Amino acid sequence: MVSSAGTTFPRQLLFPLILLLPLISTLSGQPARGSGSGPDPLVINTLSEAEQAAGWILLFDGETLDGWRGIGRDDIPGGHWQVENGTIRKIPSGEVPLQADGQPVQGGDIMTERTFLNFELFLEWKISPAGNSGIKYNVSEEMSIANAPRTAALGFEYQILDDARHPDAQNGENRTAGALYDLIPPAGKLLKPVGGFNTARIIFHNGHGEHWLNATKVIEYELDSDRFRMLLRSSKYRGIPGFADIRRGHIVLQDHTDEVWYRNIKIREIEP
Repeated sequence: MVSSAGTTFPRQLLFPLILLLPLISTLSGQPARGSGSGPDPLVINTLSEAEQAAGWILLFDGETLDGWRGIGRDDIPGGHWQVENGTIRKIPSGEVPLQADGQPVQGGDIMTERTFLNFELFLEWKISPAGNSGIKYNVSEEMSIANAPRTAALGFEYQILDDARHPDAQNGENRTAGALYDLIPPAGKLLKPVGGFNTARIIFHNGHGEHWLNATKVIEYELDSDRFRMLLRSSKYRGIPGFADIRRGHIVLQDHTDEVWYRNIKIREIEP
């Protein structure tokens, strides 16, 4: 066997050399021929030029909680959230008094200071074993404060859950990861194992809603439809006047006591 440089290699040495090529490449910092360049290092909490041109903005800078605050307060609830390795981490609460739906009585949901009407939201999330959380939108702070326990946001919720181990998954498909919580179950979803980051995309435009999970659309709905009105009447929200009204609302990360991580939180507003 003759190499391109004219050097002769015995055939019995060729196969071991092929096996060593990836290692040689790694040590030299250069990709092996035919292996491709491999994935680029993960760049998080930034916007590409194309995203900026399309109107995307970051809701999390990767270093601070600037632009976020608690429900009905001017700061972040102490001991509930921290920035860690480029993520917003919910600190696990341990044994605390809970409401009937499992949320803490003295919870610490955090919301964007800005409000949004029509938008596309994208983020990545990672849940802890047996964990529960949620992304809420179309949230009225006034409505949330007017209803007990006053520190938990009222709005549509994209469910974040460990489907395999959290008991809420046993209460119906509309309480599993990607669901419009207590209203619409997700369909055709591909959920990554606990410990991996999933992507979430939420589109809310003139009463049309979509939930995406790992690049798959799992929910689509219209607020002004008989189907949605029927679902609302049988949900936990049926007794809250104005719950499903369209409004300029906050984006909320839910404190459900469990540990969860969020990153790459970005949004673009959509013209009416």
